[in-house]
Amino acid sequence: MKTFNTLQWIGDIDGCLELTDQRKLPAEFTTIRCRTVEQLYNSIKTLAVRGAPAIGVAAAFGVCLAAQETKKLKLTDALKLIEQKINYLASSRPTAVNLFWALERMKKKLNEVAEIDILQKCLLIEAQKIYDEDVEMCRKIGINGEKFILDNSAILTHCNAGALATAGIGTALAPMFEAQKNGKKFKVYADETRPLLQGARLTAWELKQASIDVTVICDNMAGALMKDKKINAIFVGADRIASNGDTANKIGTYSLSVLAKFHNIPFYIAAPSSTFDLQIQTGNDIPIEQRAADEVSNFMNFMSAPKGINVYNPAFDVTPAENITAIITEKGVIECPTKEKIKNLINH
Repeated sequence: MKTFNTLQWIGDIDGCLELTDQRKLPAEFTTIRCRTVEQLYNSIKTLAVRGAPAIGVAAAFGVCLAAQETKKLKLTDALKLIEQKINYLASSRPTAVNLFWALERMKKKLNEVAEIDILQKCLLIEAQKIYDEDVEMCRKIGINGEKFILDNSAILTHCNAGALATAGIGTALAPMFEAQKNGKKFKVYADETRPLLQGARLTAWELKQASIDVTVICDNMAGALMKDKKINAIFVGADRIASNGDTANKIGTYSLSVLAKFHNIPFYIAAPSSTFDLQIQTGNDIPIEQRAADEVSNFMNFMSAPKGINVYNPAFDVTPAENITAIITEKGVIECPTKEKIKNLINH
């Protein structure tokens, strides 16, 4: 099971945020300490910390870092400065809704503070609550999703939706950890997940750490495995879910959903209720982050494509609700997701 902290606050109100530097894995396990909002922004932007829930939790603690700059200010000026820092953090990555959810929650707490003397403490308590809720959320997703992992089955997953993507044990990987705890035997195939190899570098590392049988495959091998009946279910995470169930996740997820539907393989999304964006009607309205060209044209500091070549590098794609067998949340499971089913579960 989990033997590391993806992120944690060190110290009291004048402390710092410690992150596992995911850019270095699996070759090296190192941590970085963010003492300013600017350092955290850079860590989110460069994927030192990644995964929708983890980004949200990190951003909440980022507001605490912002509050450290307000000690000599009047309350009104302090609130103004922190709101500027919140807007700055919100601009780091556009797709994962947990980032905005956590920042809005911190902003609400900020507006409840009546005295400058208690500002830092109130914000740190709220950020720690978000952290603790994320840990519990992961545990419940694991329990709710474990039943979909059959004994002696083979699971396919894409990108990383494990402990490295959350404050807890993960979302898409949580049912696997729970199934292992319950004595089930199963095999996991991890897509390498081009272009940044989060599956090969991070998911495979996590599962190996947990002594779960894992095999890394190239992204374009998944269809052949399904055709050969070597996959029994697919589990992936999500960065934003529209009110109708359309789901944004790491690029390549949509292709897997089409293959799964063709081969009649269950396709599960595992995500917290905070990943739903009920203000967005369909996946067409989800903003898709475009990443730098050199993530595709270069590999391990070597050119893998001609210099100056055009590159299209969206970080995410959208899987339509009709391709999703069920969405597993901490509040329960939404089978064959629809707008009405989602609304009923989120508001329950």
